[in-house]
Amino acid sequence: MFSGPIEQSKAATEASFQVSYRIAQKCKPFSDGEYIKEIFEEVSDSLFVNFKNKNEIKKAVHGLQLLRITVMRHIEIISKNLNEQLKRGIALCVAFLLQFDESTDVTDTAQLLVFILMVFEDFSTKEELLGMISLKGKTRGLDIFTEFKAYISQIKLCIYKLVSMTTDGAPAMTGIHNGFIALCHKDEDFPDFISYHCIIHQQVLASKRLNTKHVMDISFKIVNSIKGKSLQRRLFKQQLDEKEPELAMH
Repeated sequence: MFSGPIEQSKAATEASFQVSYRIAQKCKPFSDGEYIKEIFEEVSDSLFVNFKNKNEIKKAVHGLQLLRITVMRHIEIISKNLNEQLKRGIALCVAFLLQFDESTDVTDTAQLLVFILMVFEDFSTKEELLGMISLKGKTRGLDIFTEFKAYISQIKLCIYKLVSMTTDGAPAMTGIHNGFIALCHKDEDFPDFISYHCIIHQQVLASKRLNTKHVMDISFKIVNSIKGKSLQRRLFKQQLDEKEPELAMH
């Protein structure tokens, strides 16, 4: 007798969580949930005009809970759930890798982003953002190490599963004596791990080593010749339209 309403209530709750997740993903205001519901209610008359269960669909749309406070609560629940999933993943994985990216926000505060790549027994992997550490003072290797050590102690990270770290080539990270990586190697709490440059820096180093100047000089001349004059651009685009229509669109 009550199975129908209960299932409908579950479906409405699930849909509300999905909308809330998309709002958070796109960094939109929480109040946009009500706006989305209003639009959905307005278009439902035209969209479902030939559906026999049109009234049931409109009723289901009307039942969506997308008030600002509700969206905020849903996002908080999603955030806690994702955090719990991350903790379970770290506990179950056999090893993990860490990657660091430092940047400065609009308030001139240095933010250290820590990404984790977990490897499980079946050789599957999962990459997540482990956390963000604010460096409000100096950003020396010792400062980064101190903040990171306090952070992993706070979240109780199983540091013995660490197998590698990837950083940029900044002296604060890669310094031989006082760099972040060097300090981690000296600390007894850290296992023996491998350190890498990030892929972008590896590509830059490789390009300098390979010496592709003779190739790049010709490429630059061709591009500048095409882009330098409007007539050249039109003729080039026309040629692409005739031979490779899909390529011309890109």
